[in-house]
Parts: sequence; C-alpha cells; structure tokens
Amino acid sequence: MAHPDLTSPLLPTSAPRPQHSAITIDDTPQTPKNTKTHPQNHNHHHGPHNNTQTAAASHPSPYEFLGGRPFSAPTPSTVDPFKNDTEKIDGVYELLKIVICLPIAAVRLLIFGVALGIGYLATKLALEGWKDKQNPMPAWRCRLMWVTRVCARCILFSFGYHWIRRKGKPAPRDIAPIVVSNHVSYIEPIFYFYELFPTMVASESHDSLPFVGTIIRAMQVIYVNRFSPSSRKHAVNEIKRKAACDRFPRVLLFPEGTTTNGKFLISFQLGAFIPGFAIQPVVVRYPHMHFDQSWGNISLGRLMFRMFTQFHNFMEVEYLPVVFPLENQKEIPTRFAKRTRQVLARALNVAQTSHSFGDIMLLTKASELQQENPSNYLVEMAQVESLFHINSLEAVNFLDKFLSMKPDSSGHVTIDGFLSALKLRFSNLTDEVFHLIDVDNNGYITFKQFLFASAHVMKQPLFRQACEQAFREYDVGGNDHVSEEQFGESIRPAVPEMTKDEERAKWKTGKLLRVAEKQTGC
Repeated sequence: MAHPDLTSPLLPTSAPRPQHSAITIDDTPQTPKNTKTHPQNHNHHHGPHNNTQTAAASHPSPYEFLGGRPFSAPTPSTVDPFKNDTEKIDGVYELLKIVICLPIAAVRLLIFGVALGIGYLATKLALEGWKDKQNPMPAWRCRLMWVTRVCARCILFSFGYHWIRRKGKPAPRDIAPIVVSNHVSYIEPIFYFYELFPTMVASESHDSLPFVGTIIRAMQVIYVNRFSPSSRKHAVNEIKRKAACDRFPRVLLFPEGTTTNGKFLISFQLGAFIPGFAIQPVVVRYPHMHFDQSWGNISLGRLMFRMFTQFHNFMEVEYLPVVFPLENQKEIPTRFAKRTRQVLARALNVAQTSHSFGDIMLLTKASELQQENPSNYLVEMAQVESLFHINSLEAVNFLDKFLSMKPDSSGHVTIDGFLSALKLRFSNLTDEVFHLIDVDNNGYITFKQFLFASAHVMKQPLFRQACEQAFREYDVGGNDHVSEEQFGESIRPAVPEMTKDEERAKWKTGKLLRVAEKQTGC
C-alpha cells in the first residue's frame, strides 16, 4: 500500500489466500536470505546451533494501513541470569552435610542475632539527636558506627564467610568517589558496609525493613523509587552532590538494579554514570561446587538456611582499575556505562545480556500464576524499553493477557487459545493477526513474540490517530464516552456475523476503551 489511509478497508472484499514464504531474519547486520516454501508448509525446523535466526511468514500485515514497517521478532533468549542452580537440596553429600551442620547452624544463628542486635543499638545511639541529615555525619557519630561495622563482619562470619579473599585495593575517594559492583546476593551490601562504609543507593522499600532500615539510614542512603521519574532524577542529583563533596563517604551503586546468579551481567542503570565522575568497578565472586550462593529464584529464608549449614562459604572481592569518563569526547552516560560494564564482564569472564529488573517482575508474575517454567517469559526488558519505550509495568500487563491464553508448559500459545482469550472468531483477519506474531510460522506464539508484536503495532506512525478515529466512530454522542449500545451499533457493520453475546463479551473486556484512554487521555 503506497499511501496509508485510515479510511481504506483493512482487507479487500474477497482477498485470495496469499502464498507463504519464509524469510530468515538475523538481528546482526547481515543480508537476509529468502527461501520459497509450499503454501501449506507451516513448519520450519531449526538445528540446535541456529541461535541467531528466525523464520517469518510473508502474510500480509493486517496493520499495514498504519504505515509501519514489517514486523520481525528477535530469537528467544535461552539464558536465565536469575536462576539459582542449587535451589533444591540434591545428593547424599549435601543432605549429610546439612545434618552434620545443624548444631553449628544453631550457634551461627545465635551469633547472627546477637551481632544484629548490638549493631542496631549502636546505630540507634549514633543517630540519636541527629537532625541535619543533609550534611555528612559528624566524625564522633561515624566512630560509633565502627561498632556496627564490626557487627557486620560478625554477621558475615555467621553466614560461613570466615575469611574473604581480596585482590587490589580501594582507590582513594578523591580519585574515584563512585564505586559500582555486580550484585549476586544480599552478602555484598553487608561486606561493603563493613569494608567501605559508603553511601548506598537503595530502594525506598528498604527503609521499612526491621533493624536493617535503621542501619542503612546511618549510611545516609539515597532512596529511589525505580518507577518514578522524579525520584530517579532526585537520586541522580543526590549522587552528584555527595560524590562531589569530599566530606561524604564514597557512593556505592549496584547498576544492575537487582541480584543475578553471577553467570551473566545484565543491563546497567545509568544513575552512577550521569554525574560524570571517575568510577571504580569492583567484582564479587562466590566460587562453589555444591551450593550456589546467588539470590535468584530462591527465597531469602531458604538461602540463609543453606548458608548456615555449610562448612565454609567462599567469597572473592576484586577492586579493578578506575574507569575515567572521556572528558575530551564529552562522553554520554550510556557509552560510559557500556565501557564500565565491559570492564566488569571481562573481569568476571561472563556474557552480557539485556535483562533488567523488569524481567524479575515478569518472573514474579509468572510464578504467582503458577506457570511451570517462569523463565519462558523472560524478554530482556532493557531491549524492549529501548526499542519500543514499553515500561516494565506495561510488560506485566501484556503478560497477564498472554497468560489468559493458557500457554502450555513450554510457554506456547496456539491460535485457539489466542482467539479464545481475545474473544474473537477465526477469520482471514484474525488468522493474519496471529501469523503476524508467529514469525517462525510454527503454529504457536511465545510471550516475547506477543510483546514485541503488540509494541510494534503501538509504535506505528498512525496508531494514535487510528485509535482516536475509532473512538470517535463509536462515540456517536460526542461526549467522550461509549455506551454498550453504541459499541454494538458501531461494530455490527464491520463484523456483521458477531452475535449479541459476543458483542457483550467484547464490551466487558473493555479492550478498545482501554487503548483509547491510554492513547487519547480521555
């Protein structure tokens, strides 16, 4: 279609069934390969090493009238950077070790409780009567906090970290006022509190934690609400203010924004890099054979119990050379973050992925709805946000809709489940919508394909205009409201075979109204 026209019909009155062809799509900059197939052949089998390519059927796009480009989805991700490899106790050795260590665990729990209690009381004393929280903590109060820092080391000891191997040294604060580290467990904040006593950037929710909230308050923590743009902007300003003042301690950030299993480095938030100060990267490793200490898809209680019942837990901390911003090139934060991330990835010898905290939200949602394999719904949210400006909360809403289609244990949805959840009949149009998403022409769709296709349609040049025009067609009275009767009268000419019950079902879903409200602000 040469010129997008909202007044043109979506499909010709008697459109012949088009032949299918398969296009190999590679997300690397290479020339696509075209391969003709038989019209009825919808199955394409890929070898085990074909990880970078997907096939797409050349069905006409039902959204071509919006003026967009053809849709292509990336290959599904096969990695889960949040998976703990020893979530379940497996093997006779581990069971025997736990039984032997149970009396030791009781002693360790006692040490943990006493150290936490003493540290809490020392912190309360250090904070007593301190009103001026905007300025650095007075020296005598900092000296009192040494009691809490020693207690933090005792807590690490109780968790089985009897000695901690260090490599390199912290750079002077006047050279690198900001420290960034990978984030694998809750152990790193405890270690850095003891070792550096920095100002940390943390979620607002941490302030309400018993005992812990009081202790981190003494670190003059910078709180941030990751879903609030104003909160993130305030946090960046505070990072810049405290990093620029030598009287404040170093500023510590975990730019991944969440914990991983340490086998991958996920996308970085930019808060540490926007101020433009020199940064010292630090990497933390947890060498192990039988017990994975990462805080991924495992509960805090279970992880603590496993730590208490180990003979010893290994931990290595390596301070890397300082990374300086390229002032002569006026380096942008994204490039500065990319260079720093590469330094950490090389030191850890791990791959980088585009996962983010948004993927954790998707995992949590899938787990709450009792999906057999929640990792099927990871989509590398940093990539999605960059390409389509879809935020994590919106992605969770899309997942909620996708799960209503009743995917199987592999996370696949057939056209029957797709149409049933959307309360649609099978037709040429709905078939083409499904095949727009089913880029591999497998006869099923995945959540990543559904999310990318939905975001792709919403990003089309005329999408907003189409939504506004559709709403005006329904809003006969011009009162910015569509009644159920108006909805039925407007949709019948377009879909004459739709029954009254189907009209009512579509009305109750409120899909059109939700889209219109989102796009027009009505």
